[in-house]
Amino acid sequence: MTAGERAAAEARLWLGTPYVHQASTRGAGSDCLGLIRGIWRALYGAEPCLVPAYRPDWAEADRRETLLAAARVWLVEKDGASAAVGDVLLFRVCDRGPARHLGVQSALGPVPRFIHAYSGHDVTESALSAPWARRIAARFAFPEGDN
Repeated sequence: MTAGERAAAEARLWLGTPYVHQASTRGAGSDCLGLIRGIWRALYGAEPCLVPAYRPDWAEADRRETLLAAARVWLVEKDGASAAVGDVLLFRVCDRGPARHLGVQSALGPVPRFIHAYSGHDVTESALSAPWARRIAARFAFPEGDN
């Protein structure tokens, strides 16, 4: 099984976890970054670095591509043509804003899907519909092997 397949399987275990800002505990609470952090721990053990506290509006406050830069350090960047189950998707919520939402591709094909956490909702699986797909800023894979 690839790291991506393991990541998607782990993401499914988080479905129904309540949204809690800055949390990363399956079943108790998670935000979108917390979901990715939890998947990392399930795949590799300890997280590779400490995530500093962040406000819900952090991306609007400084306009830097903080999330994208961090993903480039710890994940494997991919082009959009090589989509795979388990890919980490970074989204721009605003057209010209920084990437500030994350999800995990859970299905390909005619009805692609992804798993994510967002305010007011439990961790959920959503259709990767046109409105979501056009907001993808980058696509990454979890590294293969023990990281």
